[in-house]
Amino acid sequence: MSDPLSEIIALLRPRAPSSKLVDAAGPWRVRRTEVEQVYYCLLLAGQARLEIDGKTPLDLQTGDFVLLPATQGFSMSSVHPLPPPGLESRPLMREEGIVRLGVEEGPATEQLLIGYCSFGSPDAGLLVSLLPDMVVARGEQRLGDLAGLVRDEARAERPARDVVLEHLLQVLLIEALRSGAETGATPGLLRAMADKRLAGTLCAMHAEPGRLWSIADLAREAGLSRSAFFTRFSRIVGMPPMDYLQNWRMTLAKHMLRTRQNSIAEIAEKVGYGSTSAFSVAFSRRVGQPPAHYARTAGNAMQMPREV
Repeated sequence: MSDPLSEIIALLRPRAPSSKLVDAAGPWRVRRTEVEQVYYCLLLAGQARLEIDGKTPLDLQTGDFVLLPATQGFSMSSVHPLPPPGLESRPLMREEGIVRLGVEEGPATEQLLIGYCSFGSPDAGLLVSLLPDMVVARGEQRLGDLAGLVRDEARAERPARDVVLEHLLQVLLIEALRSGAETGATPGLLRAMADKRLAGTLCAMHAEPGRLWSIADLAREAGLSRSAFFTRFSRIVGMPPMDYLQNWRMTLAKHMLRTRQNSIAEIAEKVGYGSTSAFSVAFSRRVGQPPAHYARTAGNAMQMPREV
């Protein structure tokens, strides 16, 4: 059966990683406001405090892994001692590419592996909206091993480096999201896939996006009444079921138009529309331009199969 999480991560196309080791001692704090980047942090030693704008501070222990699929304004700081208000530490680059924070001399009391990457998909904003805004996994050795592999590969100049990195990042993101499924993630696909009632329904929608689904059909997949299903799906996923299905269909349609492996009529059928005209109207309303125009301007030089 279709795996929604794997499909979404594959379509996101993670790329261009930046990874570094950080040693710290004494009071320290760093502030980040980058946008359109994925942030992850593995605490290798000590304790640290993560403060995301508008959220309760989170204290991290050795072995904890944090993933922010869409980077928000946040800071990382020491816990013992707490930094004074307003302190922002100046990172110092040391030998072998290790960054030092806080007190410049003496042994480090905290060590972190920090990484950033971006998503290559033009639909990244829509796809990321289906994921939780923060994932925390505690004591998962596999995540540490994967983060280390990403760091080593990013620093090397080996053949096929970019291909290897893209696949490693996909595995890292999937493993982090899978490990964090039981940690009270915010509404989104991750929480829904951990819900026994909704997981099968989501897999069915992804397996047959072209099927003429109704709320009654989806509710039967979940073994719930229509009203109970609608309420549960909306609460856990963060949007009504038909909105989710429509978003996924349009994401698939845009991907197929960019790759130009199908005609518009074929795409219309694959994403659940009975005619090319009905698909064109729905696509234009959602995307802001007709599918043929979108295909021409999507940056792919291949010729779109001609309609007959």
